[in-house]
Amino acid sequence: MYDVIIIGAGVTGTACARELSRYEAKICVLEKEEDVCCGTSKANSAIVHAGYDAAEGSLKAKLNVRGNLMMEELSEKLDFPFKRNGSLVICLHKEDFPKLETLYERGKKNGVKGLQILYREQVKEMEPNITDEVYAALYAPSAGIVCPFAMNLAFAENAVVNGAEFRFDTEVQNIRKTSQGWEIETSKGVFLTKTVINAAGVYADRFHNMVSEKKLCITPRRGSYCLLDKSAGPHVNRTVFSLPGKYGKGILVTPTVHGNLLLGPTAEDIENKEGTNTSAQELEQVIQKAGMNVKNLPLRQVITSFAGLRAHEEGDDFVIGESEDAPGFVDCAGIESPGLTAAPAVGEMVSGILKKRLNLKEKDAFISERKGILNPAALDKEEYRELLKKQPAYGNIICRCEMVSEGEILDAIHRPLGARSLDGVKRRTRAGMGRCQSGFCSPKTMEILARELGKDMAEITKCGKNSQIILGINKDTF
Repeated sequence: MYDVIIIGAGVTGTACARELSRYEAKICVLEKEEDVCCGTSKANSAIVHAGYDAAEGSLKAKLNVRGNLMMEELSEKLDFPFKRNGSLVICLHKEDFPKLETLYERGKKNGVKGLQILYREQVKEMEPNITDEVYAALYAPSAGIVCPFAMNLAFAENAVVNGAEFRFDTEVQNIRKTSQGWEIETSKGVFLTKTVINAAGVYADRFHNMVSEKKLCITPRRGSYCLLDKSAGPHVNRTVFSLPGKYGKGILVTPTVHGNLLLGPTAEDIENKEGTNTSAQELEQVIQKAGMNVKNLPLRQVITSFAGLRAHEEGDDFVIGESEDAPGFVDCAGIESPGLTAAPAVGEMVSGILKKRLNLKEKDAFISERKGILNPAALDKEEYRELLKKQPAYGNIICRCEMVSEGEILDAIHRPLGARSLDGVKRRTRAGMGRCQSGFCSPKTMEILARELGKDMAEITKCGKNSQIILGINKDTF
């Protein structure tokens, strides 16, 4: 019998797990995929929003601003990349200027600090590659960029060292109320718990509707992106948005914390909750609309494209709280943009709800800090020499595009919730995220995974389940 079971190991679920691990409670996270960060949390804009877009008084607005304020301290304590690079919302036409003023006023009411309206000359001085057609822009210095993989992993690893359990490849199939709480039927057996946190992303409505008469409807909203090489990263220094429309903030152009340039996303409502395929039409839309705000985009430097799904709830706000007709069942549903920014605040809010319900007591020895994977590039020459004397694997470069060493991959495999697949290594170390997109490093990474996990090479997968890379050996056929 657990005190809390969390469905979903994305950034929302792991933020809740980390906050709840402060207390004397038995916590378990159930995840249908083979690792954390396998859904919306791995395919998004990696933006820390300032908080001017969400409607005043909404949960989105409140938790966006709170999450933004928490990000700096969390990034230092949990050792994940974060940078306050600021953002610009571009207004191209004088007739649209009132919309920009509305954003400015909304931001002030939401408690966003430092907002300014800038005009063409000021914007061009700040960002020379902004289109010459710009009329004005809303500047938000508190906006930032973050590594969503590292943030998600940091929450999860910190929760584990504080006692939380994670069960992967464990798909929730049914939820039933019992006299003591809840019975959760999964692909790996039945789990019993006093309370449930529903952080299942695009599937959150399915689980909510199993236990409540007040139904939720979540629509997967697909967004496609283009990622450009690091040589394109300095094209803009700040995150550049369009004026928001019906489906959100439109196509953005932003640097990433690792030095790439990111364009996207589109916004298309679909039915398939696994529909992360891209299309030529959507990617053409990304390129066309990004070019409306930022000129001379170095599109020959595109190294990959991808799509993610946002969990859009028809009420257009986060749905967070205990279900009225299902006590002990707490929803974290409709967590679309600015969900990444809001995640720490969502975790804080949900842990507060369950602390009160379960009368939880704080631990005497909560571990609030976590150290990420060592980056040898951050060391000076003398420190690097000493590292190589003790651990020569840090001198064996496996991924040449991102300069990732065998030592870093070993750390990724053997740390709490270690990598078990190529994508798991990639999210933790960036091996395979560079210009060649793992074309050269994947065989070596597979060899390391097989050796360290005691598996045959044919058992190593790209992302778990049926994603084996080696199907046979040519010589076996002769």
